[in-house]
Amino acid sequence: MSGGTLDWQIEDRDGARIVTPAGRVDEATATEFTELLIAEAGAARGKLVLDLSGIAYMSSRGLRALTLAQREGTRAGSTLLLARPNETMREILAISRYDMIFKVAATIDEALSA
Repeated sequence: MSGGTLDWQIEDRDGARIVTPAGRVDEATATEFTELLIAEAGAARGKLVLDLSGIAYMSSRGLRALTLAQREGTRAGSTLLLARPNETMREILAISRYDMIFKVAATIDEALSA
């Protein structure tokens, strides 16, 4: 990650799309994060796994992006699953209660089999 951007890896595996951003989701990157995540949720036909292992921080704008992507995925027939949250992301998801809204898996394989 450099200069207010996120690094992205996108992979198709076992009929699912796995999106792995790395960096901070904050004022500088929230729009990029939202746009890519909504586009992927709309294009996915099945599971969309968001690998959170590389996210160092996520602001409320990033959490809003998760909600918008979930809504778009539901409309398009896909399911958004969160995977591999690091300790910081686990805490953010718990405080915001997003861990009650989304399926959160400890591993990518667990998310793929959900």
